[in-house]
Amino acid sequence: MQVIIESMTPITLPNLPADSSTLLSFYRDSLQNDVLPFWLERTVDLDRGGIYTCLDQRSGAVLSEDKFVWSQARWVWVASHAARMVDRGVIDLPKDALLTHARSTADFLLEHAFLENGAVAYLLTGDGAKKEFLPGKGHDLSFYGDGFVVLGLSALARALNDAAYLERAITSYASIRERLASGNVRSEPYPLPPRHRAHGWPMIMLNVAQELSRAAQAMGDPRAPQFAAHADAYMMDVMDHFVRADLLVSEVTSEDGASSLLTRHVTPGHAIESMWFVIEQALTTGHDAYAERARHVMSASLQAGWDETHGGIFRYIDPTESDKRPRGEPNGPFEALILDTWDTKIWWPHSEALYAALLSDRLAPGEHAEEHDRVFSYAYATFPNPDRTIGEWVQIHDRQGRAIDKVVGLPVKDPYHLSRNLLLIVELLAEGIERRTTDA
Repeated sequence: MQVIIESMTPITLPNLPADSSTLLSFYRDSLQNDVLPFWLERTVDLDRGGIYTCLDQRSGAVLSEDKFVWSQARWVWVASHAARMVDRGVIDLPKDALLTHARSTADFLLEHAFLENGAVAYLLTGDGAKKEFLPGKGHDLSFYGDGFVVLGLSALARALNDAAYLERAITSYASIRERLASGNVRSEPYPLPPRHRAHGWPMIMLNVAQELSRAAQAMGDPRAPQFAAHADAYMMDVMDHFVRADLLVSEVTSEDGASSLLTRHVTPGHAIESMWFVIEQALTTGHDAYAERARHVMSASLQAGWDETHGGIFRYIDPTESDKRPRGEPNGPFEALILDTWDTKIWWPHSEALYAALLSDRLAPGEHAEEHDRVFSYAYATFPNPDRTIGEWVQIHDRQGRAIDKVVGLPVKDPYHLSRNLLLIVELLAEGIERRTTDA
């Protein structure tokens, strides 16, 4: 059942278009005084390690102590990256607390999450016992969880200059690549039919290899160029095999090219996120043509996904339909999810678009400022929690922008996208594009 909570109360916004210093101050304040304090003060499990993410999305109340490995690992990345920014004086947050919680969460995962086959479990109890998310389906449900573990361990290794965490990240990364090469990977709870391939596979591996190469390079590990080469290959796979002639991104392709709800639909937010991965990687390794194309793909995805009636970015669209609504009979849980949640307005595509538009605007000054401003105005009038004493964003809304109680993926309030994008935006505005590319 979908329950409407209430409309969000708009907050005071800086004038738009804002100059960079005004925008930097706004984003830094949002990060330091609203978003990260929510996670540091309300969600950390001080006794056992890890954080609570099965939360009421508005009040922050803990609804379950279950710990999804996916979100735990993402928190390790956020806290570790934030600590390095504190070290450079870019933000003002408690560095020791960030590193303590990052390390305790990583150690919780290393102690409890790994399975005998080298993969990680999808879900743990609060104490760390492995728990089946889908009864009878086992614990090794999704290699995406493994990818986030690599991201988190890489970030922590770099923040602490700890080679042991880096080595665990590299071992886990090698396990993912072996399973992908053998075809022995799972992507539950929304698996693909046989002979289908998801854009998300090379996309996540691009980001994983990218972060691993950065950590390895910063720590003087000789394998850094190898990981950077992997990231380049994943980037080219995304751009050469999933970007269509109309500059939209096919989220799923089939070997025989057959048309279906899966192959027709587009996930605008995922495409936008993917493109900033590409831009950063392309500029880092000198593939400027890929960066240039990626900013145009970002723009096309944002335009196609924008709701001209109510504002905001649709979760899923069918660009062949005049109203963008995906249609068809669901053949499996992935297609059912598309049909059920296509017009929801959820937090993460909007936070991804804020960073992607600003990054693209650094490549072509003035060409993407309006895109950022449009998303900014919608996002900050819609998502921030109206109770400023709690903070963060209320993450799930209906098409009209009203907050709703509805699970649109995992039953979690996730600590990643918004926190990560605010961190990257502050880096970009305060330190320049080099911080996100050649000096990343």
